Amino acid sequence: MDGIHDLGGMQGFGAVDHSPAEPAFSGGWEAVARALMEAVASAVEASGGEFRHAIERMDPGHYLTSSYYEHWLTGAATLAVEHGLVTHAELEARAGGGFPLSGPVLAPCVADAGPDVGQPRFGTGDRVRVRDWHPPGHTRCPGYVRGKTGTVVRLDGSYSVPDIEAHGTARRYEPTYSVRFDAVGLWQDGQHGVSVHVDLWDSYLEPA
Repeated sequence: MDGIHDLGGMQGFGAVDHSPAEPAFSGGWEAVARALMEAVASAVEASGGEFRHAIERMDPGHYLTSSYYEHWLTGAATLAVEHGLVTHAELEARAGGGFPLSGPVLAPCVADAGPDVGQPRFGTGDRVRVRDWHPPGHTRCPGYVRGKTGTVVRLDGSYSVPDIEAHGTARRYEPTYSVRFDAVGLWQDGQHGVSVHVDLWDSYLEPA
């Protein structure tokens, strides 16, 4: 889906603050949030795609002003309410105040995923173009490569399409590829000789 979570390639957010010695959890509550996510996901049998989509649906202002594990906490709480494990009122009562949840799912449930794609359509060295589309539901195709042309550099096997598994129990397996893009073609910012590699599912691509 198109949303504030898809920040790849955007300008104006400043340098990424990162330390090689950064601990896995900066506070005990973060470890609890991770454990809670795993417990909720197991209880409701949520796929990785469904969990990611719960985060993608966060209010943009909340998303940008909250930390990584607060995203996880919001996603877990949203799934717990949507699947009936707890009510929003019960969450707010336990929290002692407002407890923001993500917005509703806008994409329809996928009842029929269609047949698996057995054979890769593309091979190493093939030029491909990423479909320029804007799905209302979850996708693992970054916005900054849509409509852009790249070169397949590696075939990585067949995997469940996250766009489908996020919206129901249906599954479809497709080949995946590592596709190389020239940075200057993505952003026109003078980065000649710089390339970006993106992992993409077969249905994201078309022949260039």
